[in-house]
Amino acid sequence: MDILKEATDWAKAELVSTPFFVLFGVMFLVASLGFWQMGRTEMARAYIIPALVAGALLMTIGLGLFLTNKTRIGQFTKAHAADPVAFVESEIDRAVATLQEYQTIVFKAIPVIIAVCAIGLIFLDSPVWRASLITTIAMLVVILLIDGTAHARIEGYHEQLLSWHKTHK
Repeated sequence: MDILKEATDWAKAELVSTPFFVLFGVMFLVASLGFWQMGRTEMARAYIIPALVAGALLMTIGLGLFLTNKTRIGQFTKAHAADPVAFVESEIDRAVATLQEYQTIVFKAIPVIIAVCAIGLIFLDSPVWRASLITTIAMLVVILLIDGTAHARIEGYHEQLLSWHKTHK
């Protein structure tokens, strides 16, 4: 197994995935613009700022992840050439840390935040609060969808790293 190819393939798959954050961010920004231009009711106008914030956050996440992974691809070749075992060990450590973050943030904290927002919808009647809570739920669902597939990819990549490490120790 060519671990450098596997690492590069994983990073390239992430490069394909992260623009979805930007795409959804743009969709939220367009929705904000639409509510600003065509919103006639108080509820419609209440979505302007929350959608704008959600769009900006999703675009920032997407661009940050894209640039990080793009840079990482170039570093893979250098790190692997210098010391393949150290490269794999550092990638294993990074993959483990990322998997733990997914377990804590994506699969525990985000669902709790979604539940709290949903409960808040029951008790808060203000259009601004309702729009903010609904937009937050929508944004977090987008993050769950994209990060769910990213989690599966890094889990597979982690298994490949462990397999390679066992045979080259």
